[in-house]
Amino acid sequence: MTFELLLFYVFGAILLGAALALITVRNPVYAALFLVLCFFTAAAIWLLAEAEFLAIVLVLVYVGAVMVLFLFVVMMLDINVEQLREGFTEYLPAGLVVAAAMATVLTLVITRFITMDPPEPAGADYANTLELGRILYTDYVYPFEIAAVILLVAIIAAISLTMRRRPDTKSIDPTEQMKARREDRVRLVSMESEPRERKKKKGA
Repeated sequence: MTFELLLFYVFGAILLGAALALITVRNPVYAALFLVLCFFTAAAIWLLAEAEFLAIVLVLVYVGAVMVLFLFVVMMLDINVEQLREGFTEYLPAGLVVAAAMATVLTLVITRFITMDPPEPAGADYANTLELGRILYTDYVYPFEIAAVILLVAIIAAISLTMRRRPDTKSIDPTEQMKARREDRVRLVSMESEPRERKKKKGA
Protein backbone atom coordinates (compact mmCIF):
# COMPACT_ATOMS: atom_id res chain seq x y z
CA MET A 1 0.00 0.00 0.00
CA THR A 2 1.43 3.35 -1.03
CA PHE A 3 1.41 6.49 1.10
CA GLU A 4 -1.09 8.24 -1.21
CA LEU A 5 -3.50 5.32 -0.99
CA LEU A 6 -3.20 5.36 2.80
CA LEU A 7 -4.04 9.07 2.85
CA PHE A 8 -7.01 8.42 0.59
CA TYR A 9 -8.43 5.83 3.00
CA VAL A 10 -7.82 8.11 6.00
CA PHE A 11 -9.52 11.11 4.41
CA GLY A 12 -12.30 8.90 3.06
CA ALA A 13 -13.00 7.50 6.54
CA ILE A 14 -13.08 11.01 8.02
CA LEU A 15 -15.40 12.15 5.23
CA LEU A 16 -17.81 9.26 5.81
CA GLY A 17 -17.82 9.82 9.57
CA ALA A 18 -18.46 13.54 9.19
CA ALA A 19 -21.25 12.88 6.69
CA LEU A 20 -22.95 10.44 9.08
CA ALA A 21 -22.63 12.91 11.94
CA LEU A 22 -24.05 15.61 9.67
CA ILE A 23 -27.35 13.80 9.23
CA THR A 24 -27.62 12.36 12.76
CA VAL A 25 -26.63 15.30 14.97
CA ARG A 26 -29.51 17.18 16.58
CA ASN A 27 -28.12 20.69 16.68
CA PRO A 28 -28.24 22.38 13.23
CA VAL A 29 -25.16 24.47 14.05
CA TYR A 30 -23.14 21.34 14.79
CA ALA A 31 -24.44 19.85 11.55
CA ALA A 32 -23.11 22.86 9.65
CA LEU A 33 -19.71 22.46 11.33
CA PHE A 34 -19.61 18.79 10.35
CA LEU A 35 -20.38 19.90 6.81
CA VAL A 36 -17.31 22.14 6.97
CA LEU A 37 -15.26 19.10 7.95
CA CYS A 38 -16.72 17.24 4.97
CA PHE A 39 -15.62 20.04 2.67
CA PHE A 40 -12.07 20.03 4.05
CA THR A 41 -11.64 16.28 3.69
CA ALA A 42 -13.17 16.33 0.20
CA ALA A 43 -10.69 19.07 -0.74
CA ALA A 44 -7.85 16.86 0.50
CA ILE A 45 -9.10 14.01 -1.69
CA TRP A 46 -9.24 16.40 -4.65
CA LEU A 47 -5.61 17.28 -3.99
CA LEU A 48 -4.70 13.60 -4.06
CA ALA A 49 -6.46 13.35 -7.43
CA GLU A 50 -4.30 16.23 -8.77
CA ALA A 51 -7.30 18.55 -8.99
CA GLU A 52 -5.81 21.41 -7.01
CA PHE A 53 -8.09 24.06 -8.49
CA LEU A 54 -11.24 22.27 -7.35
CA ALA A 55 -9.73 21.73 -3.90
CA ILE A 56 -8.86 25.40 -3.47
CA VAL A 57 -12.26 26.54 -4.75
CA LEU A 58 -14.01 24.09 -2.40
CA VAL A 59 -12.21 25.55 0.60
CA LEU A 60 -12.33 29.23 -0.37
CA VAL A 61 -15.86 29.39 -1.78
CA TYR A 62 -17.83 26.83 0.20
CA VAL A 63 -16.03 26.91 3.53
CA GLY A 64 -15.05 30.56 3.46
CA ALA A 65 -18.24 32.10 2.08
CA VAL A 66 -21.18 29.75 1.66
CA MET A 67 -20.87 28.05 5.05
CA VAL A 68 -20.57 31.39 6.84
CA LEU A 69 -23.81 32.53 5.22
CA PHE A 70 -25.40 29.16 5.95
CA LEU A 71 -24.53 29.42 9.64
CA PHE A 72 -25.86 32.98 9.67
CA VAL A 73 -29.17 31.88 8.16
CA VAL A 74 -29.48 28.89 10.51
CA MET A 75 -28.94 31.08 13.57
CA MET A 76 -31.26 33.81 12.27
CA LEU A 77 -34.14 31.47 11.46
CA ASP A 78 -33.98 29.87 14.93
CA ILE A 79 -35.20 26.53 13.59
CA ASN A 80 -37.43 24.53 15.90
CA VAL A 81 -35.96 21.03 15.61
CA GLU A 82 -38.73 19.36 17.55
CA GLN A 83 -41.36 20.72 15.18
CA LEU A 84 -39.40 19.46 12.16
CA ARG A 85 -39.18 15.95 13.59
CA GLU A 86 -42.92 15.61 14.06
CA GLY A 87 -43.48 14.51 10.44
CA PHE A 88 -40.30 12.46 10.14
CA THR A 89 -42.06 9.10 9.92
CA GLU A 90 -44.35 10.33 7.15
CA TYR A 91 -41.43 10.98 4.78
CA LEU A 92 -39.38 7.97 5.84
CA PRO A 93 -40.51 5.65 2.98
CA ALA A 94 -39.70 8.25 0.33
CA GLY A 95 -36.35 8.90 2.00
CA LEU A 96 -35.51 5.21 1.99
CA VAL A 97 -36.31 4.97 -1.72
CA VAL A 98 -34.07 7.94 -2.51
CA ALA A 99 -31.30 6.52 -0.31
CA ALA A 100 -31.52 3.15 -2.05
CA ALA A 101 -31.33 4.81 -5.48
CA MET A 102 -28.29 6.85 -4.47
CA ALA A 103 -26.61 3.77 -2.99
CA THR A 104 -27.20 1.89 -6.25
CA VAL A 105 -25.70 4.66 -8.34
CA LEU A 106 -22.69 4.95 -6.05
CA THR A 107 -22.17 1.19 -6.16
CA LEU A 108 -22.20 1.20 -9.95
CA VAL A 109 -19.75 4.11 -10.05
CA ILE A 110 -17.39 2.50 -7.52
CA THR A 111 -17.39 -0.90 -9.24
CA ARG A 112 -16.71 0.76 -12.58
CA PHE A 113 -13.93 2.82 -11.01
CA ILE A 114 -12.31 -0.30 -9.56
CA THR A 115 -12.25 -2.07 -12.91
CA MET A 116 -10.77 0.97 -14.67
CA ASP A 117 -7.06 1.44 -15.10
CA PRO A 118 -5.59 4.22 -12.94
CA PRO A 119 -4.93 7.41 -14.91
CA GLU A 120 -1.38 8.37 -15.69
CA PRO A 121 0.05 11.25 -13.64
CA ALA A 122 -0.02 14.59 -15.42
CA GLY A 123 3.17 16.27 -16.53
CA ALA A 124 4.71 19.43 -15.14
CA ASP A 125 3.28 21.58 -17.95
CA TYR A 126 -0.31 20.44 -17.33
CA ALA A 127 -2.65 23.26 -16.22
CA ASN A 128 -5.68 21.93 -14.38
CA THR A 129 -7.41 25.32 -14.34
CA LEU A 130 -7.00 25.80 -18.09
CA GLU A 131 -8.39 22.39 -18.97
CA LEU A 132 -11.28 22.73 -16.55
CA GLY A 133 -12.25 26.15 -17.93
CA ARG A 134 -12.00 24.90 -21.50
CA ILE A 135 -14.40 22.00 -20.82
CA LEU A 136 -16.71 24.03 -18.59
CA TYR A 137 -17.31 26.82 -21.10
CA THR A 138 -17.57 24.61 -24.18
CA ASP A 139 -19.14 21.22 -23.47
CA TYR A 140 -20.92 22.07 -20.21
CA VAL A 141 -21.80 25.73 -20.67
CA TYR A 142 -25.58 25.18 -20.45
CA PRO A 143 -25.49 23.07 -17.25
CA PHE A 144 -23.15 25.68 -15.79
CA GLU A 145 -25.62 28.50 -16.50
CA ILE A 146 -28.53 26.44 -15.17
CA ALA A 147 -26.63 25.84 -11.94
CA ALA A 148 -26.05 29.60 -11.65
CA VAL A 149 -29.80 30.24 -12.01
CA ILE A 150 -30.57 27.62 -9.35
CA LEU A 151 -28.15 29.30 -6.95
CA LEU A 152 -29.81 32.65 -7.65
CA VAL A 153 -33.21 31.18 -6.81
CA ALA A 154 -31.77 29.72 -3.59
CA ILE A 155 -30.43 33.14 -2.59
CA ILE A 156 -33.82 34.77 -3.21
CA ALA A 157 -35.55 32.03 -1.19
CA ALA A 158 -33.14 32.53 1.73
CA ILE A 159 -33.76 36.28 1.71
CA SER A 160 -37.53 35.78 1.61
CA LEU A 161 -37.34 33.41 4.59
CA THR A 162 -35.43 35.93 6.67
CA MET A 163 -37.88 38.71 5.78
CA ARG A 164 -40.93 36.89 7.08
CA ARG A 165 -42.88 38.35 10.00
CA ARG A 166 -42.56 36.76 13.42
CA PRO A 167 -45.12 37.25 16.18
CA ASP A 168 -42.51 37.07 18.96
CA THR A 169 -40.25 39.85 17.66
CA LYS A 170 -40.62 43.61 18.06
CA SER A 171 -40.03 45.86 15.08
CA ILE A 172 -40.51 49.53 14.28
CA ASP A 173 -42.12 50.76 11.10
CA PRO A 174 -40.28 53.88 9.82
CA THR A 175 -43.38 55.11 7.99
CA GLU A 176 -45.35 55.16 11.24
CA GLN A 177 -42.54 57.09 12.89
CA MET A 178 -42.66 59.71 10.12
CA LYS A 179 -46.39 60.27 10.80
CA ALA A 180 -45.76 61.28 14.42
CA ARG A 181 -46.72 64.89 15.31
CA ARG A 182 -45.67 67.12 18.13
CA GLU A 183 -49.25 67.56 19.31
CA ASP A 184 -49.53 63.78 19.83
CA ARG A 185 -46.30 63.49 21.85
CA VAL A 186 -45.91 66.78 23.79
CA ARG A 187 -48.52 68.62 25.85
CA LEU A 188 -47.91 72.23 26.81
CA VAL A 189 -49.40 73.28 30.16
CA SER A 190 -49.97 76.96 31.01
CA MET A 191 -49.20 77.79 34.67
CA GLU A 192 -49.59 81.08 36.50
CA SER A 193 -46.40 82.72 37.70
CA GLU A 194 -45.89 83.83 41.29
CA PRO A 195 -44.27 87.07 42.41
CA ARG A 196 -40.68 86.91 43.55
CA GLU A 197 -41.43 88.18 47.06
CA ARG A 198 -43.84 85.32 47.69
CA LYS A 199 -41.22 82.84 46.53
CA LYS A 200 -38.65 84.32 48.94
CA LYS A 201 -41.09 84.02 51.83
CA LYS A 202 -41.73 80.40 51.03
CA GLY A 203 -38.01 79.75 50.88
CA ALA A 204 -37.46 81.42 54.27
